[in-house]
Amino acid sequence: MPGVEYLRYVALGDSQTEGVGDGDDIIGLRGWADRLAEHLTTVSPGLQYANLAVRGRVAGQVHAEQLEPALALRPDLATVVAGVNDLLRPRVDVGEVAGHLEEMFAALTAAGAQVATLTIPDVGKIAPVARPVRSRVSELNTLIRAAAARHGVAVAEIAHHPVATDPRLWSVDRLHASPLGHARIASAVAQAIDLPHSDSTWTHPLPPQVLPTGWQSAGAELRWAAAFLGPWLGRRLRGRSSGDGRTAKRPHLLPLSTAA
Repeated sequence: MPGVEYLRYVALGDSQTEGVGDGDDIIGLRGWADRLAEHLTTVSPGLQYANLAVRGRVAGQVHAEQLEPALALRPDLATVVAGVNDLLRPRVDVGEVAGHLEEMFAALTAAGAQVATLTIPDVGKIAPVARPVRSRVSELNTLIRAAAARHGVAVAEIAHHPVATDPRLWSVDRLHASPLGHARIASAVAQAIDLPHSDSTWTHPLPPQVLPTGWQSAGAELRWAAAFLGPWLGRRLRGRSSGDGRTAKRPHLLPLSTAA
């Protein structure tokens, strides 16, 4: 909403909201939620920001583990982004995933927070191995839009724009946004909440690039499968998650300039 000054921003979610793909665990993760907080400080210098997201969490875990701590922080702005980890599982009830999201939307808006979320781009164009889950992505996006409309939640319509699947917006693992991708997501959410000085430039395509030839592309696919798909499948078979043993990187409301 134009002219609104946000003083307490709380982000809920999984690895994308945690910032995986934008920095690393040594130098620290930035990510789109941190970048959105930077946008917010330009109009709300007194902003305090908490990020409860943990990589690997499915929507039910985000709901069970992050909603109550988020409500306790009394945010006037909250972002809720989850569900991709569910969609990549062999079996998923998309309606149940959307139900968890809607319950978080309802609780946070009832507590007086402006809530924002986003739609998921076509993962099949980002990682060909994910093409079988395209129908799940489309179904979840439809349910997200409907739930958001019922609760007055702002939606960054990332799925509508072809640039969202440009490989340069994704990290080498093809599961997480690159720094440029995180910057575009932050700008999309800023526009969705009508933040001053936000606009639609995040939807603009990148300059043309030279694409790899058939053999080069096949080699890249094999290297990607060995480096990222294999370990991911291994964790699934062992019942493990990349977030095992991890906690939120920024569990308390702090000024953005203050290290968590």
